[in-house]
Amino acid sequence: MATMNISLPDSLRLFVQERASRSDFSNPSDYIRALIRADKLRYLEEQLEAALLQGLQSGAAKPVDDAFWQRIEAKANSHGEQQSC
Repeated sequence: MATMNISLPDSLRLFVQERASRSDFSNPSDYIRALIRADKLRYLEEQLEAALLQGLQSGAAKPVDDAFWQRIEAKANSHGEQQSC
């Protein structure tokens, strides 16, 4: 695991230490990692929402023909054969 040093004003440092000690976190680093994971999840959810909205705004989906599904099935079958070898 890599180390990253950050500078905090005393008020934030004390807050982090207090939050870590009054919760299930074993130390301030665990608390900060949890905050970063939560922010990362929020970011990914925002990206997904933006992609879904873009898809909705792009208009109605075009129907696919039988040839499309046959190509997909052929790829899936050839992929399965490659894995079993």
